[in-house]
Amino acid sequence: MSLGSGPGRAQAAGTNLPDDLQLVIEKHVRYIQSLDTRKDELEYWLTEHLRLNGVYWGLTALHLLGHPDALPRTETIDFVLSCQHANGGFGAAPGHDTHMLYTVSAVQILVTVGGLDELDKRGKSGRAGVGKYISELQNQEDGSFAGDEWGETDTRFLFGALNALSLLGLLSMIDVGKAVAHVQACVNFDGGYGVNPGAESHAGQIFVCVGALAIANRTDLVDKDRLAGWLSERQVESGGLNGRPEKLEDVCYSWWVVSSLAMIGRLHWIDGEKLAAYILRCQDPELGGIADRPGDVVDVFHTVFGLAGLSLIGFPGLEPVDPT
Repeated sequence: MSLGSGPGRAQAAGTNLPDDLQLVIEKHVRYIQSLDTRKDELEYWLTEHLRLNGVYWGLTALHLLGHPDALPRTETIDFVLSCQHANGGFGAAPGHDTHMLYTVSAVQILVTVGGLDELDKRGKSGRAGVGKYISELQNQEDGSFAGDEWGETDTRFLFGALNALSLLGLLSMIDVGKAVAHVQACVNFDGGYGVNPGAESHAGQIFVCVGALAIANRTDLVDKDRLAGWLSERQVESGGLNGRPEKLEDVCYSWWVVSSLAMIGRLHWIDGEKLAAYILRCQDPELGGIADRPGDVVDVFHTVFGLAGLSLIGFPGLEPVDPT
């Protein structure tokens, strides 16, 4: 996910909604700003393993809401750099082990705030070191990527590698052709993709696989109609989307499903108006934030992906977002 208009952004949805279903922009901004002030709460420390990801989610949400300066830039860059190790990778927080997913979030944050020069000047390793860390996690035989030194492979890590390296201008450091071949090895009979070859199709894995192909300029390999048929069936009666058959709807799939449809030019295969209404019903209209389902507790993860889904379907008042 990056800011700016990308392929497949829909015509405006949400223009015919009732007055009680309005996006509470200012309350969402205040909710996100409050998240780092809760250091006396147990939940703050129990989620330390998500801290760097959480900064990315909150920062992106604020940009989508049209408030890019609502978090302090200098402090944001300082925190990101404090999470870097000498090997070029980043951990979730200072003192945490490095991992692909945290490294991707670090790169995304620095690009969003224009901080790559600070990485080169003040980081334990500049952007070339970050690229080296990522490239060394690629399996040279099958093109897959591990998440860290312990070797777990997942198409999420492959997409993260291509995403971060493309943002750094360093895609040439990996074998993109083998990465594409690995993605194709994960395709299923229903047109979807799994976490590894032979794994069941899942909307989250479809996003990362199609996203990787989009970055590699190989979406020609996708069976677009077959995949769009599977993805469009994820919309349930409430208007929300689930991640696979027979599962409950969840706001986060407003991003995973909708972005995948956008990348293959099939965004019109779902009902954007019903989806917008579902996402707005998951808001906390008093304190801000968006939950997975109506009435549940809000969190920054579902807030950013709910807002990103609304942006993709053209909801008014939000900045455009690129589906990759």
